[in-house]
Amino acid sequence: MTMPTKPKGLLIVVTGPSAVGKGTICRALLAETPGIRFSVSCTTRPMRPGEVNGVEYYFISKEEFERRIEAGEFLEWAEVYGNYYGTPRAYVEEVTARGEDVILDIDRVGARAVREHYPDAVSVFVIPPSMEALRQRITARGTETPEAVARRLAEAPEWIREGLTYDYVIVNDDLARAVAELRAIIVAEKARTARNGAALIERLLEKGVLTDE
Repeated sequence: MTMPTKPKGLLIVVTGPSAVGKGTICRALLAETPGIRFSVSCTTRPMRPGEVNGVEYYFISKEEFERRIEAGEFLEWAEVYGNYYGTPRAYVEEVTARGEDVILDIDRVGARAVREHYPDAVSVFVIPPSMEALRQRITARGTETPEAVARRLAEAPEWIREGLTYDYVIVNDDLARAVAELRAIIVAEKARTARNGAALIERLLEKGVLTDE
């Protein structure tokens, strides 16, 4: 019996309505959980106060973004509210090929594209505890005009309804609990027979032990 090849890492897609806190959940998970990589997206939108280039996003020009589209450098990309957003392809494919997990914090258009082209991706949808909580979070962000806030709230029900098609749903009411639930999802997915579980069984049958000797 030949040794099983190392399984590919998970591609974890996290999305939800604007200001639901999906980015906060992802950052908290990464800070507490070694071995998971974060794919930083590219965008043409202006940098917000407190943001750092290469941390929240890679902020690039529209011309550079369009050049990368033509070169096929994005795993997915979309135009949202007049700005481009996209996930660099090379980083995600290199990391998952090494057997490491990658988490994407992207909007629903991008999430839809990733799920279409990568059906093995683990999809997680984040929702607020109430519509009022979502309104407060969008307003508290302080980066939107009243018109933009109203538009995002009007679109929220459609966003949330799309969550019915996702693998998992997390309610972002308590950050620690939301992070724990996301971590549990990843642990469970890695144990699935179709992923790492089959390799563990084959290793046990061949060597009689799961640890290296």
